[in-house]
Amino acid sequence: MANLTQIELQNLRHLIGMHETSYQKLNTYASQAVDPQIKQMFTKSAQDALNTKQKLMSFLNN
Repeated sequence: MANLTQIELQNLRHLIGMHETSYQKLNTYASQAVDPQIKQMFTKSAQDALNTKQKLMSFLNN
């Protein structure tokens, strides 16, 4: 993989941070949800945010 420019690196870090924030918030919402369907929706969305964060982080390890 080609080296990232400073702007690309900054954008990547920003995206990673946004997905981490989303993951944390969605987990909090899931823990507070009473309706099982809503809880499941928040849990799945949190997992999706975590998966995307991990995929983005893989660009830093290459």
